[in-house]
Amino acid sequence: MIHPLKVTSTLADKTRYQIYEYMLQQKKYFTVQDIATQFDIHPNVSRLHLTKLSEINLITADYVKTGKGGRPGRVYKASEEGIVLSFPKRDEGHLLKWTLQIIKDYGSEALEKAKAISYQDGFENVKETFIKEKITKNSLDFNNKLNILANASSMIGYFPQISETDQGKKIIFTIYNCPFRNQIQEYNEIVCALHEAYLQGQIDALFSENELLQTESMVHDCELCQYKILIQEPSLL
Repeated sequence: MIHPLKVTSTLADKTRYQIYEYMLQQKKYFTVQDIATQFDIHPNVSRLHLTKLSEINLITADYVKTGKGGRPGRVYKASEEGIVLSFPKRDEGHLLKWTLQIIKDYGSEALEKAKAISYQDGFENVKETFIKEKITKNSLDFNNKLNILANASSMIGYFPQISETDQGKKIIFTIYNCPFRNQIQEYNEIVCALHEAYLQGQIDALFSENELLQTESMVHDCELCQYKILIQEPSLL
């Protein structure tokens, strides 16, 4: 197991973290020169960042033939597995598995209770932001609420994009590396339902009128999970 301090020190570099985030979103192979060009850095610096990220298994390094003769070139891609940190080492994976198995065994009633707990957790997550910032929901304008939702959602792995529609604001949340990947094969319906309930709780804490729709899912052989959320501005209500 990689020591947590090695992971945190590797990602402490802002450019290195941005490189990993970019590779995670693109889901394709990159050369040293590709990254150097994208981030306007010297190839040697690009190679150093990629090497550091591969040492902690956040990205993989492979060799491919260039088609121009000579030795194969090295390419890099974000790992699908990700990493888990704990201080000290804990075995929460088993605890999660036991909990999911209980929900599965006890059926729909247990799932609805778990969704309610997850929803409330997401709702309280946003409310904690209100307390920390010493603000209230009614004191925020529409854009402030969008920013809070975007920041809160990014903390659980979603990358938000906001656009305008005739009906109001539309937010597309995309997750490129599921934090529950180890559980979705056996418990996919439960995991996705709980994750969606958490996100819905965050949304409802900020907006009274919203519509949440999942459009893509890793469970259904998509490369990512994606939700579209339509939120109406107060002036349109």
